[in-house]
Amino acid sequence: MATARWNNKIIASSDDTVVVEGNHYFPLESVDPAVLASSEHTSFCPWKGTANYYSLQVDGSENANAAWFYAEPKEAAAQIKGRVAFWKGVEITA
Repeated sequence: MATARWNNKIIASSDDTVVVEGNHYFPLESVDPAVLASSEHTSFCPWKGTANYYSLQVDGSENANAAWFYAEPKEAAAQIKGRVAFWKGVEITA
């Protein structure tokens, strides 16, 4: 079971993560929707495609652009479609 925790709150938990480049990608349905806030930020990976971001909001604190996902990943990264990964202080235990 992998768990993502930020600001002393478990924000995602799943026994079905996909690890790519050392990052656990959680199924979107395993993430607490109350902590996700849409972001306009994007980035680009040559082999995965364009990443979109969420900011995390927990107990009045915000962690801007701390979660990312690939809405339309390139074929080489198809296994992470519908999944979310975390960084920026989010603790992942597996």
